[in-house]
Amino acid sequence: MFGVVPKSIWNRLQPADSNNLCTWAMRCLLIEDGKKLMLIDTGIGDKQDEKFLSHYYLHGDASLKNSLAVHGFTPDDITDVFLTHLHFDHVGGSIIRENGKLVPAFKNAIYWSNDSHWKHAMTPNPREKASFLRENIMPIMESGQLQFAGPQVFQNKTDLGWEANLSSEPPYIYFTDNIKIRLVNGHTQSMMLPQITYKEKTIVYMADLLPSTSHLPMPYVMGYDINPLRTMIEKDNFLKEALANDFILFFEHDPKHECCTLRETEKGIRESAVFKLSEI
Repeated sequence: MFGVVPKSIWNRLQPADSNNLCTWAMRCLLIEDGKKLMLIDTGIGDKQDEKFLSHYYLHGDASLKNSLAVHGFTPDDITDVFLTHLHFDHVGGSIIRENGKLVPAFKNAIYWSNDSHWKHAMTPNPREKASFLRENIMPIMESGQLQFAGPQVFQNKTDLGWEANLSSEPPYIYFTDNIKIRLVNGHTQSMMLPQITYKEKTIVYMADLLPSTSHLPMPYVMGYDINPLRTMIEKDNFLKEALANDFILFFEHDPKHECCTLRETEKGIRESAVFKLSEI
């Protein structure tokens, strides 16, 4: 989770257990926007076999279905499932086993990905092959519920080489009046980060660009990233923009903190206040 940073350093932030494992969240986000009820990412799900799930030591009582019920909703109420990317811990809950078949967990929803990332997942590189599980992906396409966001934007702006000027304003997809999508490529090709306007504030769902507050220091990037140097550039550019504009960061994997604001320190940009989204 911390790439080349030595364990003797990162272990102070996220202490590992006797199996060298850390505890991480899979925090999804539910958005009511007009007539839309949108779910951002769906976690790992529970359809995989016992052997697969045994590698990850899942614990706790949280589930998508129960979390929706707390707010008075069921999976059938979801109108849009927005997938930041198709790694199994972000898309696994999108599909369930029903009468021996793999079917969408949200039968009335549009599932959103993008053409560039979908093609990348369909022909994975050896580094990501174990993260793109076809049982998570193919049933979405076969259901007819899959749509791609902003194909013209992806075609024109995301297939950039390392030589591209990444310091310029990132390309966006304008998704709704209150949500636009940032595009990043260091973790995986064409990962989408929803940028949400809420109560006159800007909240960015960080997915795997910044999995937790512990990943704010510049060298702390994941070994999963297909291009760690690009991740660092994207992270540096984002943090400067977020600090200047007082963005709120919403963390998918941080086990303790849902959100934070930022401040400048002598060591670089770090978290300022940490809080729950419900406290805004």
